[in-house]
Amino acid sequence: MLTLYFSPGASSMAPHIALYEVGAKFDTVVVSLRKGENSTPGYLAINPEGKVPTLVIDGKPLTEVAAILYYLARRYPDAKLMPDDLVKQAEVVSWMSFVAATVHPARRQGMQRWHEVFGIAEQRLGPHEWAVDNFSIADIHLFRLFWRYFNAVHPAAGTFPNLEAHYQRMLARPAVQRTCEVEAAIGYDLPV
Repeated sequence: MLTLYFSPGASSMAPHIALYEVGAKFDTVVVSLRKGENSTPGYLAINPEGKVPTLVIDGKPLTEVAAILYYLARRYPDAKLMPDDLVKQAEVVSWMSFVAATVHPARRQGMQRWHEVFGIAEQRLGPHEWAVDNFSIADIHLFRLFWRYFNAVHPAAGTFPNLEAHYQRMLARPAVQRTCEVEAAIGYDLPV
């Protein structure tokens, strides 16, 4: 049994997409960050850091986006969210680490840093269709953060042509469409 604790539009969007990508059966629990539901004793008992996402797997919580994406890719290998080749797997981990350690904290470091970091991601992605050869969990993780930037900042068209093309490819995926539909219907409740 899988249960995703998430807040629409937050980092939990990435595992939400991945759950649809792999075709898993799962339940969801909405955690309002704006209302502080992530700081309640009940939620802190599940995730002591008070962050989303948390994926509860048969009663045991798993936290952190990269770990949850990795778990889903490995548990559902037929979805092909992780390459078979060891070097390509390492490249996926490299992208995931870059997204978690560099891209994610950039927003809180100011608009200039946020923009600079997406400049690095733009170069790193280059003209490639996907982050690592074929669609993978790295693309899901990258998309969620660029989605936030794109919808918050509204960069001029052509500012990040590679990331913009990647964004459009991601939006064409049924799992991304379904996640955006579900989360938008609940309402984006991100702190300012």
